[in-house]
Amino acid sequence: MTKDLMDAIVLHGVSDLRFEQVPVPEVPAGKLRVRIGFCGVCGSDIPRCFSKGTYNFPTICGHEFAGTVEACGEGVSEFSVGDRVAVFPLIWNDDHPACEVGKYAQSDGYDYLGSRSDGAFSEYVIAPQRNLIKVPDNVSLEEAAMTEPAAVALHAVRRAQLRLGDSVAIFGLGPIGLMVAQWARGMGASQIALFDILPEKLELARRLGFEHVFDSRDESPALVAERLTGGRGVHVAIESAGVPPTMTAAMQATRRSGRCVLLGNPAADVTLPAALISQCMRREIDILGTWNSDFSVFGDDDDWRTVLDAMSSGVLNLKPLITHRVPLSQGIAALEMIRDQSEFYAKVLLHPSQGPDAADK
Repeated sequence: MTKDLMDAIVLHGVSDLRFEQVPVPEVPAGKLRVRIGFCGVCGSDIPRCFSKGTYNFPTICGHEFAGTVEACGEGVSEFSVGDRVAVFPLIWNDDHPACEVGKYAQSDGYDYLGSRSDGAFSEYVIAPQRNLIKVPDNVSLEEAAMTEPAAVALHAVRRAQLRLGDSVAIFGLGPIGLMVAQWARGMGASQIALFDILPEKLELARRLGFEHVFDSRDESPALVAERLTGGRGVHVAIESAGVPPTMTAAMQATRRSGRCVLLGNPAADVTLPAALISQCMRREIDILGTWNSDFSVFGDDDDWRTVLDAMSSGVLNLKPLITHRVPLSQGIAALEMIRDQSEFYAKVLLHPSQGPDAADK
């Protein structure tokens, strides 16, 4: 029988994180209770916990997760206790025009596990049946916990309409930037140039098999892009750091009629030089926004199912991105480490301190 209390990291206010026991959530009709295997820490979780807060308090954060079905509410027919699942964290309303065409991430008035409702920095999460996807047998729960960021990366590449043989530049080599690079490689990009300023990130990119990896402080990314493409610039530039220098560099590196995708959440205001705006206009580049990912309640070929298939087939190799596996009881210290950048990290996964799921690797 499930115990009445569960461990959780609860945000009671900005910078007021507490590891404590809270009631195990009840299972309403049409929903399931998922035992968390692993939950990734997203870059957005850090300002959410330490500076911006959530929509209400107290809140349990965490939206990148996978686990095992532990209980099913009345009316649940597509899943059974013991099923291994990934969970799309956006809880949409059916009465929005965007939802009528399956663009749930473009709707208004949605709920969201980990920011508007309780998420997965805990032992259990409640989620609607239609938000769950079964995890392939040969994909571990720690890999499946990265389905959400890998789907965000895939969505950005699809927004860029990447074609076989295109040249690509990626700015910012956090986990999502490195996932973008793997998608670009899997989709047949010819030249893939990767830029960052942190040596550990550059080395991780090289370990993943990428050849053209550059420290942006050593050479202008625009000049690198020209050198690799015969002076033309890249077909696709994807900005995944969210800082002003990489946003301008991405636009500078994009060739005539190329596509520049803004993926990284902006950390500050960006002022574009008039000369750069003029060049973007003269080159007629497309500047594309991207947010979240596409999910299909009907089981279509959406970003999430493509990610899980790619993990299963080996197209995506995400385990090297994991630098920390942290028990939930030590999770606050891990969040503070990320905030302070006191050591190198790529993907940090939290997991319940006890239980078989924590050993599923």
